[in-house]
Amino acid sequence: MAVDQPTRTQDATPPGDQTRIHDIGYRSYDGPRLGRAYARRSLYSQSLRGAYGLGRSAKSKVLPMLLFVVMCLPAGIMVAVTVATKAGELPLGYTRYAIVMQAVISLYVASQAPQSVSRDLRFKTVPLYFSRPIETSDYVRAKFAALASALFLLTAAPLLVLYVGALLAELDFADQTKGFAQGVVSVALLSLLFAGLGLVIAAVTPRRGFGIAAVIAVLTISYGAVSTLQAIAFVQDSTSAIAWIGLFSPVTLIGGVQSAFLGASSAFPGGIGPSTAEGVVYVLVTLGLIAGAYGLLNRRYQKAGL
Repeated sequence: MAVDQPTRTQDATPPGDQTRIHDIGYRSYDGPRLGRAYARRSLYSQSLRGAYGLGRSAKSKVLPMLLFVVMCLPAGIMVAVTVATKAGELPLGYTRYAIVMQAVISLYVASQAPQSVSRDLRFKTVPLYFSRPIETSDYVRAKFAALASALFLLTAAPLLVLYVGALLAELDFADQTKGFAQGVVSVALLSLLFAGLGLVIAAVTPRRGFGIAAVIAVLTISYGAVSTLQAIAFVQDSTSAIAWIGLFSPVTLIGGVQSAFLGASSAFPGGIGPSTAEGVVYVLVTLGLIAGAYGLLNRRYQKAGL
């Protein structure tokens, strides 16, 4: 029995002819390929601006700008007092300023280190960076340099205020220039150390709140514990242990390097700072922590980029 086959009408569309190509305006790029160096510089610039809330919402600018003002305000007051009283020296030395203001610096690191790295980890955007010519080392180097530069601006700006104020007060130019140079070296080392530690701690957790709490805990609790142990050692006449205990806190590490090599007065109990030999150990430990932080960040982002 013959079966009638349906005839294809003229309006019927064959199943294979349903695909359509629409011109939606994509254009090819024929310009120069700027490569890794440009991508690294762009990431550094964007991260540095973000550390002060530039290019972000107004709410994001409040805390970093407020901390910057808080860092510079005491320096301005000291300059005003020095000029008004015609004092022969500044109330606080250049190398001591950052140590005295370490709570503000720690708060800045705690607020900006997670902002720099936690969001990329939390929203898993790290592989998008590595889909371009940029590599893991480029990303880590740019983030590290950006936060260290932001910290250097935060800590060096009040030293510049003190230096200019000292010159306006007609204090000895050679002494003030030497002290300012020593202070700049000190805050540069502090910026590298605090930036490395802050980024490593923040990279451990993608949650920004946890990162802030962890950074504050490491920087402040370690300083409190070391200071307490040093005070106990001083009371018990174990003065030889004071310098070695100072190796276990980032703040006291910088203080030990300053007192050993930069002519700063020691903030350790009894004014007992590290000797030159002990100061070499302080420098090696500080540089080792900076290098270790960079290596840990590289490994962290190699895993995140997979």
